[in-house]
Amino acid sequence: MKKIYQFTMLLLVGAFALTACDDDNDSNPILTQPTSFVLNNPAITGNVDLQKSQSVTLTWSQPRPYTNFDAPVIPTYTVEISPTGAFNTRFDPNAEDNTGADFFTLDETYTSGQNVVLNTETINRYLTQLCKWEDPTKVPALVDLSIRVKSAIVDLGFNEHKTIYSNVVNLKAVPYYMVLKPADPEIWWLIGADIADGSWGGEWGKCVIPMQTIDGAEYDNKTGQGEIQWTGYLGGNGFKLVLTPGKWDDQWGQGDDGYVKNDGGSGNITVAEPGIYTVTLNTATNTLKVEKAEGTHPVFSIINIAGTFNEWGDTPMTPCSTGWENHDWYIKYNLAAGDKIKFKDDTSSWDYNRGGTFINREDGMYGYGTQGGSDLVIDEGGEYLIFFNDITGYYRFIKQ
Repeated sequence: MKKIYQFTMLLLVGAFALTACDDDNDSNPILTQPTSFVLNNPAITGNVDLQKSQSVTLTWSQPRPYTNFDAPVIPTYTVEISPTGAFNTRFDPNAEDNTGADFFTLDETYTSGQNVVLNTETINRYLTQLCKWEDPTKVPALVDLSIRVKSAIVDLGFNEHKTIYSNVVNLKAVPYYMVLKPADPEIWWLIGADIADGSWGGEWGKCVIPMQTIDGAEYDNKTGQGEIQWTGYLGGNGFKLVLTPGKWDDQWGQGDDGYVKNDGGSGNITVAEPGIYTVTLNTATNTLKVEKAEGTHPVFSIINIAGTFNEWGDTPMTPCSTGWENHDWYIKYNLAAGDKIKFKDDTSSWDYNRGGTFINREDGMYGYGTQGGSDLVIDEGGEYLIFFNDITGYYRFIKQ
């Protein structure tokens, strides 16, 4: 219905403009400049709770006249909101830099000012972006909302004419913390005598190996917590888990009655016999399992990266484990935007190759490789630390 109104208005505007130019006839309607219109105070008692209430309803009068004979030209209305009371610089959600922005415009447009319903979740989202409430501690208990309405005639090129603004009404609102982008899954790292070079050092790839997200698993949007895994060879010499390589503030080890978290006196986690195991950590429930993996798994002498950057030749990765059976690989490599890449063994047959799609993280990308999967396409060029597990097909690219 709004599109019909706007189209009618545009035709009328064109007709008025032509009549005014071609005929010097005082009886023809022409566009005029209105001076004001009134935004009524909302019928609200107390503060607006943006989380508990679903909407705020506004009403305003139509500016008159938009033509000298009060002909039915329909303006387009938009609602503007400022937490500072200033309306100097509009916030643009698509811009990289919004320095100095002090108000935002709601996405919806209107052709009438009767009982206009504003969604409080949308208002809170814009406030979160504009005010940069990146964590719950930055959200104030109360925020001022200055609201005004803009009225304009919009032509076929979406240009605005005869723009005027209503008066400003002021409300107080209770905002809430809102996750704008889901948190990256929380990843722990394996370290120890059974892991990588067995040195208990902190160098990524050489000394510590990241655990992996699970395809299809769900992770908490705010914390990134959920179930993560690693499958590989354990020789029975012991290992632990750490949240941050090089630090022991957050760790998992072996206690008297099972696995324990953040116990500085805990021992190393060991297995009864060497073999392929799956280590599963649920970071939401704080439960850890170490179980013998089923099936047989080939052992590769080398895994390569191949792609457009090396004319689909073989660039060898480095095995993480150097003294025993290895299934994790790493390499640091410069890739350009648009490069395509896959993982393969050291034969020309491509009998073993893994591809797929990328899932973005703050620090890079990851995904779940499948046999014969699609080429992985690099969006942003740069140097990456690349991990690959030849049992699960999991890959992770960490931007350096």
